[in-house]
Amino acid sequence: MKVMVLGGGGREHAVVHAFSKSKIVTELHCCPGNPGIKKLAACHAGDPCNPAAMTVLCKRLGIELVFVGPEAPRVAGTADALRIEYILVMGPGMSGARLEGSKAFSKEFMARHGIPTSAFDCCTDLESCEKALKKRTAPYVVKADGLAAGKGAFLLDTFEEAISVCTMMLEDMALGKAGKTIVIEDFVKGQEMTVLALTDGSAVRILPSSQDHKRALDGDKGANTGGMGAYSPVPWVDDAFMKRVTDQVLTPTLMGLKSDGIPFCGVIYAGIMVKDDGSLSVLEYNVRLGDPETQVVLPVFEGDFGEVILACANGNLDSIEWPAAQKTALGVVLASGGYPDRYDTGKKIIGTEKEMPSAFIYHAGTACNDKNELVTSGGRVLTVVGIADTLQEARDVAYSRIETVQFEKMHYRNDIGDKSLKGVK
Repeated sequence: MKVMVLGGGGREHAVVHAFSKSKIVTELHCCPGNPGIKKLAACHAGDPCNPAAMTVLCKRLGIELVFVGPEAPRVAGTADALRIEYILVMGPGMSGARLEGSKAFSKEFMARHGIPTSAFDCCTDLESCEKALKKRTAPYVVKADGLAAGKGAFLLDTFEEAISVCTMMLEDMALGKAGKTIVIEDFVKGQEMTVLALTDGSAVRILPSSQDHKRALDGDKGANTGGMGAYSPVPWVDDAFMKRVTDQVLTPTLMGLKSDGIPFCGVIYAGIMVKDDGSLSVLEYNVRLGDPETQVVLPVFEGDFGEVILACANGNLDSIEWPAAQKTALGVVLASGGYPDRYDTGKKIIGTEKEMPSAFIYHAGTACNDKNELVTSGGRVLTVVGIADTLQEARDVAYSRIETVQFEKMHYRNDIGDKSLKGVK
Protein backbone atom coordinates (compact mmCIF):
# COMPACT_ATOMS: atom_id res chain seq x y z
CA MET A 1 0.00 0.00 0.00
CA LYS A 2 1.26 3.49 -0.92
CA VAL A 3 0.78 5.92 1.98
CA MET A 4 1.04 9.72 2.15
CA VAL A 5 1.36 11.59 5.45
CA LEU A 6 0.54 15.30 5.29
CA GLY A 7 2.48 17.56 7.65
CA GLY A 8 6.03 18.16 8.78
CA GLY A 9 6.19 18.31 12.58
CA GLY A 10 7.14 16.00 15.42
CA ARG A 11 3.70 14.40 15.35
CA GLU A 12 4.07 13.55 11.66
CA HIS A 13 7.58 12.17 12.25
CA ALA A 14 6.11 9.77 14.83
CA VAL A 15 3.27 8.83 12.44
CA VAL A 16 5.72 8.16 9.61
CA HIS A 17 7.85 6.10 12.01
CA ALA A 18 4.78 4.02 12.95
CA PHE A 19 3.82 3.50 9.29
CA SER A 20 7.41 2.50 8.46
CA LYS A 21 7.05 -0.54 10.73
CA SER A 22 3.80 -1.74 9.08
CA LYS A 23 3.96 -4.92 7.04
CA ILE A 24 1.34 -3.65 4.55
CA VAL A 25 3.05 -0.32 3.66
CA THR A 26 5.13 -0.66 0.47
CA GLU A 27 5.81 3.03 -0.23
CA LEU A 28 5.85 5.87 2.28
CA HIS A 29 5.60 9.54 1.31
CA CYS A 30 5.28 12.80 3.22
CA CYS A 31 4.44 16.40 2.31
CA PRO A 32 6.31 18.53 3.20
CA GLY A 33 8.15 16.43 5.80
CA ASN A 34 11.34 17.44 7.62
CA PRO A 35 14.98 16.28 7.83
CA GLY A 36 14.09 13.51 10.30
CA ILE A 37 11.14 12.25 8.26
CA LYS A 38 13.29 12.27 5.12
CA LYS A 39 15.19 9.26 6.47
CA LEU A 40 12.00 7.19 6.52
CA ALA A 41 9.88 8.52 3.66
CA ALA A 42 10.11 10.32 0.32
CA CYS A 43 9.41 13.99 1.07
CA HIS A 44 7.65 16.31 -1.37
CA ALA A 45 7.39 20.09 -1.40
CA GLY A 46 3.88 21.48 -1.18
CA ASP A 47 1.19 22.96 1.02
CA PRO A 48 -1.14 20.44 2.71
CA CYS A 49 -3.71 23.25 3.02
CA ASN A 50 -4.02 23.43 -0.78
CA PRO A 51 -6.63 20.75 -1.60
CA ALA A 52 -6.13 20.92 -5.37
CA ALA A 53 -2.34 20.62 -5.16
CA MET A 54 -2.53 17.71 -2.71
CA THR A 55 -4.99 15.90 -4.96
CA VAL A 56 -2.69 16.28 -7.97
CA LEU A 57 0.35 15.12 -5.98
CA CYS A 58 -1.38 12.05 -4.55
CA LYS A 59 -2.85 11.01 -7.90
CA ARG A 60 0.54 11.40 -9.60
CA LEU A 61 2.22 9.19 -7.00
CA GLY A 62 -0.58 6.60 -6.99
CA ILE A 63 -1.25 7.14 -3.28
CA GLU A 64 -3.85 4.74 -1.85
CA LEU A 65 -4.15 6.09 1.71
CA VAL A 66 -3.59 9.59 3.09
CA PHE A 67 -3.08 10.39 6.77
CA VAL A 68 -3.76 14.06 7.45
CA GLY A 69 -1.54 15.16 10.35
CA PRO A 70 -2.20 18.81 11.32
CA GLU A 71 -5.57 20.42 11.90
CA ALA A 72 -5.29 23.21 9.30
CA PRO A 73 -5.54 20.99 6.16
CA ARG A 74 -8.73 19.43 7.53
CA VAL A 75 -10.28 22.83 8.10
CA ALA A 76 -9.14 23.83 4.58
CA GLY A 77 -10.99 20.88 3.03
CA THR A 78 -8.05 18.78 1.87
CA ALA A 79 -9.61 15.53 3.14
CA ASP A 80 -12.85 16.31 1.29
CA ALA A 81 -11.00 16.96 -1.98
CA LEU A 82 -9.06 13.68 -1.75
CA ARG A 83 -12.20 11.66 -1.02
CA ILE A 84 -13.88 13.08 -4.12
CA GLU A 85 -11.04 11.45 -6.09
CA TYR A 86 -11.70 8.12 -4.33
CA ILE A 87 -8.49 8.24 -2.30
CA LEU A 88 -8.82 6.73 1.17
CA VAL A 89 -8.28 9.35 3.89
CA MET A 90 -7.72 9.19 7.64
CA GLY A 91 -9.03 12.52 8.81
CA PRO A 92 -12.43 14.24 8.94
CA GLY A 93 -13.72 16.64 6.34
CA MET A 94 -14.48 20.31 6.92
CA SER A 95 -17.74 19.64 8.76
CA GLY A 96 -16.10 17.32 11.31
CA ALA A 97 -13.04 19.55 11.63
CA ARG A 98 -15.25 22.22 13.22
CA LEU A 99 -14.93 20.29 16.49
CA GLU A 100 -11.41 21.70 16.63
CA GLY A 101 -11.62 24.62 14.24
CA SER A 102 -14.23 26.42 16.33
CA LYS A 103 -14.18 26.40 20.13
CA ALA A 104 -17.66 27.92 20.14
CA PHE A 105 -19.02 25.14 17.91
CA SER A 106 -17.43 22.41 20.03
CA LYS A 107 -18.73 23.82 23.34
CA GLU A 108 -22.23 24.18 21.90
CA PHE A 109 -21.94 20.64 20.48
CA MET A 110 -21.03 19.26 23.92
CA ALA A 111 -23.83 21.15 25.65
CA ARG A 112 -26.33 19.97 23.04
CA HIS A 113 -25.38 16.30 23.34
CA GLY A 114 -24.89 16.03 27.09
CA ILE A 115 -21.11 15.66 27.06
CA PRO A 116 -19.64 16.91 30.36
CA THR A 117 -17.92 20.28 30.00
CA SER A 118 -17.69 23.56 31.91
CA ALA A 119 -20.22 26.38 31.64
CA PHE A 120 -19.31 28.94 28.97
CA ASP A 121 -20.24 32.11 27.11
CA CYS A 122 -19.47 33.00 23.49
CA CYS A 123 -18.62 36.67 23.03
CA THR A 124 -18.11 38.87 19.97
CA ASP A 125 -17.60 42.26 21.65
CA LEU A 126 -15.96 43.68 24.75
CA GLU A 127 -19.26 44.40 26.49
CA SER A 128 -20.32 40.75 26.36
CA CYS A 129 -16.80 39.70 27.42
CA GLU A 130 -17.03 41.94 30.46
CA LYS A 131 -20.43 40.48 31.42
CA ALA A 132 -19.15 36.93 31.02
CA LEU A 133 -16.05 37.62 33.11
CA LYS A 134 -18.04 39.29 35.89
CA LYS A 135 -20.07 36.08 36.28
CA ARG A 136 -16.84 34.30 37.23
CA THR A 137 -13.91 34.57 39.60
CA ALA A 138 -10.19 34.17 39.01
CA PRO A 139 -8.53 32.37 37.39
CA TYR A 140 -10.26 33.34 34.15
CA VAL A 141 -10.28 31.05 31.11
CA VAL A 142 -10.32 32.95 27.82
CA LYS A 143 -10.05 31.19 24.45
CA ALA A 144 -10.00 32.30 20.83
CA ASP A 145 -12.71 30.56 18.85
CA GLY A 146 -10.54 29.65 15.85
CA LEU A 147 -7.22 27.98 15.23
CA ALA A 148 -4.30 29.88 16.72
CA ALA A 149 -1.42 27.39 16.54
CA GLY A 150 -1.79 26.50 20.21
CA LYS A 151 -1.57 30.17 21.28
CA GLY A 152 -5.27 30.93 21.63
CA ALA A 153 -5.97 29.74 25.19
CA PHE A 154 -5.29 31.95 28.23
CA LEU A 155 -5.48 31.33 31.97
CA LEU A 156 -5.47 34.72 33.68
CA ASP A 157 -5.18 35.71 37.32
CA THR A 158 -7.00 39.05 37.28
CA PHE A 159 -10.06 40.60 35.68
CA GLU A 160 -7.89 43.34 34.21
CA GLU A 161 -5.61 40.82 32.50
CA ALA A 162 -8.63 38.99 31.09
CA ILE A 163 -10.11 42.20 29.65
CA SER A 164 -6.72 43.07 28.17
CA VAL A 165 -6.52 39.70 26.39
CA CYS A 166 -10.07 40.11 25.06
CA THR A 167 -9.14 43.59 23.78
CA MET A 168 -6.02 42.21 22.17
CA MET A 169 -8.10 39.69 20.23
CA LEU A 170 -11.22 41.70 19.41
CA GLU A 171 -9.82 45.18 18.79
CA ASP A 172 -6.14 44.70 18.06
CA MET A 173 -6.86 41.55 16.00
CA ALA A 174 -3.66 40.01 17.36
CA LEU A 175 -4.89 36.51 16.46
CA GLY A 176 -6.63 37.53 13.22
CA LYS A 177 -9.91 35.81 12.38
CA ALA A 178 -9.29 33.21 15.09
CA GLY A 179 -10.05 35.80 17.77
CA LYS A 180 -13.19 37.37 16.28
CA THR A 181 -15.27 35.23 18.65
CA ILE A 182 -14.10 34.55 22.20
CA VAL A 183 -15.13 31.68 24.46
CA ILE A 184 -15.06 32.47 28.19
CA GLU A 185 -15.61 29.45 30.40
CA ASP A 186 -15.51 28.34 34.02
CA PHE A 187 -12.15 27.30 35.38
CA VAL A 188 -12.04 23.60 36.19
CA LYS A 189 -9.58 22.35 38.78
CA GLY A 190 -8.17 18.85 38.62
CA GLN A 191 -5.76 16.61 36.77
CA GLU A 192 -5.57 17.06 33.02
CA MET A 193 -5.11 14.13 30.69
CA THR A 194 -5.36 13.38 27.00
CA VAL A 195 -7.47 10.66 25.43
CA LEU A 196 -6.63 9.82 21.82
CA ALA A 197 -9.12 7.63 20.03
CA LEU A 198 -9.45 6.37 16.47
CA THR A 199 -12.83 6.01 14.80
CA ASP A 200 -14.28 4.99 11.46
CA GLY A 201 -17.47 6.85 12.30
CA SER A 202 -19.12 3.91 14.04
CA ALA A 203 -16.58 2.01 16.12
CA VAL A 204 -14.11 3.78 18.40
CA ARG A 205 -10.84 2.47 19.83
CA ILE A 206 -8.70 4.22 22.44
CA LEU A 207 -4.94 4.53 22.04
CA PRO A 208 -2.69 4.29 25.13
CA SER A 209 -3.38 7.11 27.62
CA SER A 210 -1.01 10.06 27.87
CA GLN A 211 -0.39 13.23 29.82
CA ASP A 212 0.98 16.44 28.35
CA HIS A 213 2.92 19.21 30.13
CA LYS A 214 1.77 22.56 28.74
CA ARG A 215 3.68 25.14 30.76
CA ALA A 216 7.08 26.32 29.58
CA LEU A 217 8.91 25.99 32.91
CA ASP A 218 9.46 23.39 35.61
CA GLY A 219 6.77 23.10 38.23
CA ASP A 220 4.06 23.92 35.67
CA LYS A 221 5.11 27.57 35.69
CA GLY A 222 5.54 30.02 32.84
CA ALA A 223 3.52 30.58 29.71
CA ASN A 224 1.30 28.01 28.02
CA THR A 225 2.94 26.26 25.08
CA GLY A 226 2.07 23.71 22.45
CA GLY A 227 3.46 21.12 24.87
CA MET A 228 6.85 20.63 26.52
CA GLY A 229 6.71 16.90 27.06
CA ALA A 230 4.46 13.92 27.67
CA TYR A 231 4.40 10.31 28.81
CA SER A 232 2.31 7.22 28.11
CA PRO A 233 0.52 5.35 29.52
CA VAL A 234 -0.69 7.26 32.59
CA PRO A 235 -0.20 5.06 35.69
CA TRP A 236 -3.50 5.92 37.37
CA VAL A 237 -5.62 5.37 34.25
CA ASP A 238 -7.13 1.87 34.28
CA ASP A 239 -9.72 0.00 32.20
CA ALA A 240 -12.57 1.14 34.46
CA PHE A 241 -11.60 4.77 33.98
CA MET A 242 -11.36 4.38 30.20
CA LYS A 243 -14.82 2.77 30.16
CA ARG A 244 -16.13 5.91 31.87
CA VAL A 245 -14.43 8.07 29.24
CA THR A 246 -15.92 5.91 26.49
CA ASP A 247 -19.43 5.95 27.97
CA GLN A 248 -19.51 9.63 28.96
CA VAL A 249 -17.40 11.26 26.23
CA LEU A 250 -16.49 9.17 23.18
CA THR A 251 -19.75 7.32 22.52
CA PRO A 252 -21.92 10.46 23.02
CA THR A 253 -19.53 12.33 20.70
CA LEU A 254 -19.98 9.78 17.92
CA MET A 255 -23.75 9.68 18.48
CA GLY A 256 -23.86 13.48 18.42
CA LEU A 257 -21.93 13.63 15.15
CA LYS A 258 -24.32 11.12 13.58
CA SER A 259 -27.34 13.02 14.94
CA ASP A 260 -26.00 16.25 13.43
CA GLY A 261 -25.34 14.55 10.08
CA ILE A 262 -21.56 14.99 10.30
CA PRO A 263 -19.51 12.11 8.82
CA PHE A 264 -16.35 11.48 10.82
CA CYS A 265 -13.43 9.17 10.12
CA GLY A 266 -10.27 10.06 11.97
CA VAL A 267 -8.92 10.95 15.39
CA ILE A 268 -10.91 12.22 18.33
CA TYR A 269 -8.61 13.95 20.78
CA ALA A 270 -10.35 14.76 24.03
CA GLY A 271 -8.55 17.00 26.49
CA ILE A 272 -10.17 15.95 29.78
CA MET A 273 -9.94 17.39 33.26
CA VAL A 274 -10.46 14.81 35.98
CA LYS A 275 -11.93 16.90 38.77
CA ASP A 276 -11.12 16.44 42.44
CA ASP A 277 -14.37 14.53 42.95
CA GLY A 278 -13.48 12.14 40.12
CA SER A 279 -15.97 13.51 37.61
CA LEU A 280 -14.95 14.37 34.05
CA SER A 281 -15.01 17.66 32.20
CA VAL A 282 -13.99 17.92 28.53
CA LEU A 283 -11.77 20.94 28.01
CA GLU A 284 -11.63 20.74 24.23
CA TYR A 285 -11.64 18.50 21.19
CA ASN A 286 -8.97 18.16 18.60
CA VAL A 287 -9.49 16.18 15.41
CA ARG A 288 -5.89 15.04 15.08
CA LEU A 289 -3.29 13.32 17.14
CA GLY A 290 -1.77 15.52 19.83
CA ASP A 291 1.77 16.87 19.79
CA PRO A 292 3.84 15.84 21.77
CA GLU A 293 1.43 13.08 22.89
CA THR A 294 1.76 11.21 19.58
CA GLN A 295 5.52 10.93 20.05
CA VAL A 296 4.97 8.84 23.21
CA VAL A 297 1.70 7.07 22.36
CA LEU A 298 2.63 5.52 19.01
CA PRO A 299 5.95 4.01 20.15
CA VAL A 300 4.08 2.00 22.81
CA PHE A 301 1.20 0.98 20.52
CA GLU A 302 1.67 -2.72 19.84
CA GLY A 303 -0.57 -3.04 16.77
CA ASP A 304 0.23 -2.69 13.07
CA PHE A 305 -0.43 1.02 12.53
CA GLY A 306 -0.90 0.65 8.79
CA GLU A 307 -3.56 -2.03 9.22
CA VAL A 308 -5.37 0.03 11.86
CA ILE A 309 -5.50 3.21 9.79
CA LEU A 310 -6.58 1.32 6.67
CA ALA A 311 -9.39 -0.30 8.68
CA CYS A 312 -10.53 3.15 9.86
CA ALA A 313 -10.54 4.54 6.33
CA ASN A 314 -12.45 1.48 5.04
CA GLY A 315 -15.03 1.59 7.84
CA ASN A 316 -14.17 -1.74 9.44
CA LEU A 317 -12.28 -0.79 12.58
CA ASP A 318 -14.32 -3.40 14.46
CA SER A 319 -12.33 -6.11 12.66
CA ILE A 320 -9.04 -5.09 14.30
CA GLU A 321 -7.83 -6.84 17.44
CA TRP A 322 -6.82 -4.09 19.86
CA PRO A 323 -3.58 -4.60 21.82
CA ALA A 324 -2.72 -3.19 25.22
CA ALA A 325 0.44 -1.13 25.78
CA GLN A 326 3.32 -3.21 27.14
CA LYS A 327 5.95 -0.47 27.47
CA THR A 328 6.16 3.08 28.81
CA ALA A 329 7.39 6.07 26.83
CA LEU A 330 8.40 9.53 28.07
CA GLY A 331 9.21 12.41 25.75
CA VAL A 332 10.89 15.75 26.43
CA VAL A 333 10.59 18.66 24.02
CA LEU A 334 13.78 20.56 23.26
CA ALA A 335 12.76 24.11 22.46
CA SER A 336 14.45 27.24 21.17
CA GLY A 337 15.43 29.74 23.85
CA GLY A 338 12.60 32.22 24.38
CA TYR A 339 9.82 29.89 23.22
CA PRO A 340 6.80 30.35 23.27
CA ASP A 341 7.63 34.03 22.84
CA ARG A 342 10.27 35.40 20.49
CA TYR A 343 13.10 33.02 19.60
CA ASP A 344 15.94 32.78 17.08
CA THR A 345 16.30 30.11 14.40
CA GLY A 346 19.18 28.81 12.30
CA LYS A 347 21.10 27.43 15.30
CA LYS A 348 23.24 24.39 14.44
CA ILE A 349 22.06 21.13 16.04
CA ILE A 350 24.52 18.41 16.95
CA GLY A 351 24.13 14.98 18.46
CA THR A 352 20.91 13.73 16.83
CA GLU A 353 22.64 11.01 14.81
CA LYS A 354 23.94 9.09 17.80
CA GLU A 355 22.22 5.71 18.21
CA MET A 356 21.03 4.83 21.70
CA PRO A 357 18.99 1.78 22.73
CA SER A 358 15.29 2.50 23.34
CA ALA A 359 15.58 6.18 22.51
CA PHE A 360 14.08 8.07 19.56
CA ILE A 361 14.42 11.67 18.44
CA TYR A 362 11.49 13.11 16.53
CA HIS A 363 12.11 16.26 14.49
CA ALA A 364 9.70 19.20 14.61
CA GLY A 365 11.33 22.61 14.05
CA THR A 366 14.39 21.53 12.08
CA ALA A 367 15.79 22.30 8.63
CA CYS A 368 19.01 21.93 6.66
CA ASN A 369 21.01 25.09 5.84
CA ASP A 370 22.97 25.74 2.64
CA LYS A 371 25.87 23.73 4.12
CA ASN A 372 23.50 20.79 4.66
CA GLU A 373 23.85 21.24 8.41
CA LEU A 374 20.88 20.48 10.67
CA VAL A 375 19.61 23.73 12.20
CA THR A 376 16.67 24.97 14.25
CA SER A 377 13.67 26.34 12.34
CA GLY A 378 10.93 26.61 14.96
CA GLY A 379 10.02 26.99 18.62
CA ARG A 380 9.71 23.32 19.45
CA VAL A 381 12.72 21.75 17.77
CA LEU A 382 12.96 18.08 18.80
CA THR A 383 11.17 15.58 21.01
CA VAL A 384 13.49 13.11 22.72
CA VAL A 385 11.68 9.91 23.70
CA GLY A 386 12.78 7.14 26.03
CA ILE A 387 11.06 3.73 26.02
CA ALA A 388 11.32 1.23 28.88
CA ASP A 389 9.32 -1.06 31.15
CA THR A 390 8.62 1.61 33.76
CA LEU A 391 8.05 5.35 33.83
CA GLN A 392 11.21 5.97 35.84
CA GLU A 393 13.32 3.94 33.41
CA ALA A 394 11.79 5.69 30.39
CA ARG A 395 12.49 9.05 32.02
CA ASP A 396 16.11 8.06 32.66
CA VAL A 397 16.57 6.99 29.03
CA ALA A 398 15.09 10.23 27.66
CA TYR A 399 17.14 12.58 29.84
CA SER A 400 20.29 10.56 29.25
CA ARG A 401 19.78 10.95 25.48
CA ILE A 402 19.23 14.70 25.88
CA GLU A 403 22.73 15.06 27.29
CA THR A 404 24.15 14.19 23.86
CA VAL A 405 22.13 16.84 21.94
CA GLN A 406 23.15 20.48 21.71
CA PHE A 407 22.10 23.72 20.08
CA GLU A 408 22.50 27.33 21.20
CA LYS A 409 19.99 28.42 23.88
CA MET A 410 18.37 24.97 23.99
CA HIS A 411 15.59 24.92 26.58
CA TYR A 412 13.66 22.03 28.10
CA ARG A 413 11.81 21.07 31.25
CA ASN A 414 13.56 18.86 33.78
CA ASP A 415 10.43 17.52 35.48
CA ILE A 416 8.45 15.65 32.81
CA GLY A 417 6.58 12.80 34.52
CA ASP A 418 7.64 13.85 38.03
CA LYS A 419 4.11 14.18 39.43
CA SER A 420 3.18 10.62 38.51
CA LEU A 421 6.49 9.32 39.83
CA LYS A 422 5.70 11.00 43.14
CA GLY A 423 2.19 9.54 43.15
CA VAL A 424 0.51 12.91 42.57
CA LYS A 425 -2.51 12.86 40.30
